[in-house]
Amino acid sequence: MEILDASGLGHVSVMIHLRSATEDDAALLLAWRNDPITRAASRSTEPVEFAVHLQWLRSNLSSQAVKIFIAEHDGRPVGVVRAVHCGEYSELSWTVAPVDRGKGIGAEIVSRAVSVIGVRPLRAEIRSENNASIRIAEKCGFVLQRERDHFLFYQLV
Repeated sequence: MEILDASGLGHVSVMIHLRSATEDDAALLLAWRNDPITRAASRSTEPVEFAVHLQWLRSNLSSQAVKIFIAEHDGRPVGVVRAVHCGEYSELSWTVAPVDRGKGIGAEIVSRAVSVIGVRPLRAEIRSENNASIRIAEKCGFVLQRERDHFLFYQLV
């Protein structure tokens, strides 16, 4: 584990450890994915069935272009970050566990993932009403590039 200072983001340091996701995380990830707040912030807002989710997870875990990290604090899962390499950039997406929202750890999770991924530029597509993820992106140095159809497109170079 490493102590993450969130790159001077002005938060109290939180010990965040990232580990690669496995198929054993399927139920946890599905619960987070189907959380109403997560769904409202996602590209697809419909609930996902377990079989569909498991197929998606297996496909992502076997892809060389995708990295999925479970963020842990004191050995407990507190969020997930997914990076998809898209040629000239990687797209980053994240979810803070529902029980851990509002505790100021989202930026620490994303900042840690950014340092581990190491690929630039990184992009994030965020719904314009998702204020929590907007704050996280901006605290981590992502800059707004454009807006389209209720989505904000951020980039970190």
